[in-house]
Amino acid sequence: MSSLTEIAHLLPWFFPVAVTLFGACIGSFLNVCIYRIPKNESIVRPGSHCGCGQSIAWYDNIPVFSWFLLRGRARCCRRPFSFRYPAIELLTAALFLACWVQFSPAKALVGMVLCAIVICAWFIDLDHLIIPDVFTIGGAATGLILSLAVPALHGHSHPLLTVASLQAGRSAMLGLLIGSALVLWIALFAEAILRKEAMGFGDVKYLGALGTFIGWQGAVFSLFGGALLGCVWLAGTYLWKKILGRAPALGLPTTSAAGQPAEITLGVHVPFGPMLGVAALIYFFGAQHWVNAYFENLAFLF
Repeated sequence: MSSLTEIAHLLPWFFPVAVTLFGACIGSFLNVCIYRIPKNESIVRPGSHCGCGQSIAWYDNIPVFSWFLLRGRARCCRRPFSFRYPAIELLTAALFLACWVQFSPAKALVGMVLCAIVICAWFIDLDHLIIPDVFTIGGAATGLILSLAVPALHGHSHPLLTVASLQAGRSAMLGLLIGSALVLWIALFAEAILRKEAMGFGDVKYLGALGTFIGWQGAVFSLFGGALLGCVWLAGTYLWKKILGRAPALGLPTTSAAGQPAEITLGVHVPFGPMLGVAALIYFFGAQHWVNAYFENLAFLF
């Protein structure tokens, strides 16, 4: 540990740069997960390959740089590939760096896991309107285990590590139960009123999984903060349509035989997972202090 401290003192840029590069590499792997997991394909084999079936050489698979060096086209067949690939790599790198700069090393590593789950769930939900169980049930199990291993994730510290771990485990379990229960009851009430499914069960499990990382206060904030973000997003889409005369493509599954992108209309299904994830990261990276203080004052009143 002392050697790491000495490196950080002598070369203050070393760890931030290393974490950023690590984040970009993980972002490249997340691109594979986002593409393959909804199709029930292995994320290990085969290796990275073009849509034409040709394997991608390692020098054409360098995160971020390869897309710009190849100008967004495959070397083998010159077919274009989306800018979303380097964008996800850059996003992952930025979030990993933010974790490293803001938190202790142990909490930063857990935060990186949370960011990876949010990014995968975000784009899979945008593309397919689903959040696979590996990120909901698997994410909940991971959050519980990491909470026990790193009690500082929930702000618990105690001279006895066992006591701190149990306190953090309790916070994670409360986040799981309260987060999933909130979404479930809202979904049930909305379904009873609208007489149709109002929210996917994946959102129920997903908010519970987020709650294991950010506690019950974070889960409540993510639910209502996500709803607010959704309203802002829908309002922006509506204004875009009014000003330009057409709705922007939302990245949703096609809803017509003509293959046109889904537009925002009454009754259309839109993904809620991205909103929950973004709100969870807002809480994790800074809003938790005033959110927790708000709930403490609320509890004092009652």
